[in-house]
Amino acid sequence: MHQPDYRDLVTNQYVLPWTYLHAIKDYSDMAYHLEVNPKARVSFNFVPILLEQLDDYAQQFKQNTIRDPLLALLAKENLTDITNEECHLIVQSCFKSHHEKMLSPFPHYQRLLHLYQLVEPMMTNDQFHYLSGQYKADLLVWYHLAWCGESLRRTSPVVQALMAKGVLFTFEERLQLYAVIAETISGLIPRYKALMQAGQIEISTTPYYHPILPLLLDFKSTLDAMPDAPLPESRVYMGGQSRSVSHILSAKKAHEHFFGAPPRGMWPAEGAVSHAALSLLAEHQLSWAATGQAVLANSLIKSQFSADDKHDYLYQPYRVTNGKNDILCFFRDDHLSDKIGFEYAKMHSNDAVNDFIQTLEQIQANNHGSTPKIVSVILDGENAWEYFPYNGYYFLSELYAALANHPDISMTTFSDIVDMYQAADAADDGLSARVLPQIAAGSWVYGTFSTWIGSKDKNLAWDLLCAAKRTYDKVLANNAFNKQQLEAIERQLAICEGSDWFWWFGDYNSSDSVSSFDQLYRRNLINLYTLLGESIPDVLYQKISVGGGNADNAGTMRRGQE
Repeated sequence: MHQPDYRDLVTNQYVLPWTYLHAIKDYSDMAYHLEVNPKARVSFNFVPILLEQLDDYAQQFKQNTIRDPLLALLAKENLTDITNEECHLIVQSCFKSHHEKMLSPFPHYQRLLHLYQLVEPMMTNDQFHYLSGQYKADLLVWYHLAWCGESLRRTSPVVQALMAKGVLFTFEERLQLYAVIAETISGLIPRYKALMQAGQIEISTTPYYHPILPLLLDFKSTLDAMPDAPLPESRVYMGGQSRSVSHILSAKKAHEHFFGAPPRGMWPAEGAVSHAALSLLAEHQLSWAATGQAVLANSLIKSQFSADDKHDYLYQPYRVTNGKNDILCFFRDDHLSDKIGFEYAKMHSNDAVNDFIQTLEQIQANNHGSTPKIVSVILDGENAWEYFPYNGYYFLSELYAALANHPDISMTTFSDIVDMYQAADAADDGLSARVLPQIAAGSWVYGTFSTWIGSKDKNLAWDLLCAAKRTYDKVLANNAFNKQQLEAIERQLAICEGSDWFWWFGDYNSSDSVSSFDQLYRRNLINLYTLLGESIPDVLYQKISVGGGNADNAGTMRRGQE
């Protein structure tokens, strides 16, 4: 589960609403499916910056000081006299969802869209006087109802009543929906903690602000899987080793704060690994990590091992060592994982579940040894479900039930597998993790780093970050800041180091998405220069990337293999 930091740390306002929207839809639903299927066992990964934002929203509700402008408008009494900027935010945001599954199923929501399409040609210079306060109230309510997860629609009397009413929502009814949102978000971390303490789930972590560790450590790691890729003009990211360690240590600390126990495993951001990155995780007492199938295939070839048949090499953990520290590494079944992410939404839930089970049974049928196959199904926890009917409710309910009740399939967690392989009698049971001598650096996306580096726009973004880091190093060498200022500066740098900005740059993503993340990335760099007391480079007022493509699933997910 991951969302980058959507806050402007200078204004302390949220710039984009995706954290709280995914909270009421996906994070709530994913917990619900485990709560009603107690025999199901799953590993979840929570990136610390997501946990921090969820906790921040909970504190906002508690203090009644909402710093997310869209959410604040839902609870604003008078919507007739709001500013033009606020009107623009409502209409710009509230039609920005997957229309087929999140707008079209609701006739009243469709009607609001059709009305807007009728009056939009008459509006010049973003003048919204054609839209009444009641229209804006109904639009805000329907947008948030559409983002409510299926579990809320089935369990919340407030959500059910509002969906049944459909129109002419009162201020009191908007406040009721706001209260449901507050209760749902405030209860999320405790719900997952309870599932973890009951032994039903494992929760792993990720370096705090979701950086691509191998690239912080060495841009040239890109060349392992992309030998002809152009690299940024900056040869290295200065201080990348210490910055990587900082993200790892702060992640472990935050995880223990939220869940009461240190993490045993770490999902590197985007499954991005290199030998140096995995060594860092091992040195900091992480027992396991995971990445993509293509990384394993490339690593086997680099190690001069066979990678001809995935049934012979994929379904087992491997041991990676630097001579002093070891870590167990798991590798994703790209085919099966991507079926959930990209294919099963197009199928009837029963057919999709049967296909999933049959695929697992076929994997076992190809097992000619005595050791059970370990199939790692790893995917984005928030972005797939809006493409399923009912946010994946029927698919996940049927899948968990089928897996939990299958006589030959055991749902488990990565740490349980680690314990099996580290048990005193593991060798007697034939459990010995094969050593992987060489790691071909790459990620769970295509086995490369092409999503984050190697193109003109992405490389420019890295060069802008490298320039900011050089300024950071130069200014901090004088150490003219107090402790509070230093913490704010380092935090702002860490946000800029996150992977998400680089993900979105490129002509294959939609212009709207690229524009949003381009502006937020440059805003974060500008904030860093501002906190450092340095002049802001002119280049930060120019677009990095414009997009224009139409990527699968709106660009929020990538397949494991091209």
